[in-house]
Amino acid sequence: MSSKRSGPVETKKINVAPEEAGKRLDVYLTEALPELSRSRIAKLTSEGLILVGERPVKAGYKLKTGDEISVTIPEEKPLSAEAQNIDIEIVYEDDQLAVVNKPRGMVVHPSHGHEDGTLVNALMYHFGDSLSGINGVLRPGIVHRIDKDTSGLLVICKTDEAHRHMAGLLETHDIERTYHAVLHGKFKEPKGTVDAPIGRMNDDRKKMTVRSDGRRAVTHYEVLEEFGSYSYVKLNLETGRTHQIRVHMKHIGHSVVGDPLYGPLHETTSKGKQLEACDFWPGQILHAKTLGFVHPTTGELMRFDSDLPDYFQTVLRILTS
Repeated sequence: MSSKRSGPVETKKINVAPEEAGKRLDVYLTEALPELSRSRIAKLTSEGLILVGERPVKAGYKLKTGDEISVTIPEEKPLSAEAQNIDIEIVYEDDQLAVVNKPRGMVVHPSHGHEDGTLVNALMYHFGDSLSGINGVLRPGIVHRIDKDTSGLLVICKTDEAHRHMAGLLETHDIERTYHAVLHGKFKEPKGTVDAPIGRMNDDRKKMTVRSDGRRAVTHYEVLEEFGSYSYVKLNLETGRTHQIRVHMKHIGHSVVGDPLYGPLHETTSKGKQLEACDFWPGQILHAKTLGFVHPTTGELMRFDSDLPDYFQTVLRILTS
């Protein structure tokens, strides 16, 4: 691999080795260029900045031995967050906080590769200046997050008082956070707990793993239903580490179905092949369904539950058909 710089533009060139032949272009580049997010690679591809043999190709292009890939990477602009008129489902709102139901595919806050169209951009439009500022200008109101392809409930803080209160509840594990997921494999026990510390991988800093020097992480699970090679599972977070459910379930041999980061590259069952043909594939089948906490000013115990979204119901329908 070589790279050339000319002003703010960087060009990387990669020659495809025989053992990499047959891989999708986007999957291969995610591995070969870990400094670029999957969404950034998709954006560069759509802009014609990723070439194979000097011609633009689609993300799903299957690599051949000896292919020369050229990736042109423009300099990223400084990040900012601006209000955007994006529809979001506001489940609850008062003068201290709000609860929103984040759709699958939406990033929580701006980052390189996701400069706009995020939940924060939508929140700024709907709530204006009435968002807590503790987490800075790129994360107003944000006290906890869920991944881009994870759907479900999030609490949004409007005041710094509410933010400090909610952050304290998170620190003491006093927020109820229940997720539903579809996982690979059948469980030996219908209920269980994974208590295993999580930290970043040494060779890929975008991925997390179970490691002895990581931060304590605890996930409780309960199998709701089984479909042959798949299980529909409820999971309760005692802690809230990055990618916690996805990492813990992979650790015990039950990766989240559709997870492009921690799951298998391809499904091997007939039902799995049907899932791969869905327009929402890939992406983890994971939904933040229930959220419960004590209100920062009234002391009232609040609990919210969301319906399973359409994509999740489609998965269950395929697996039960």
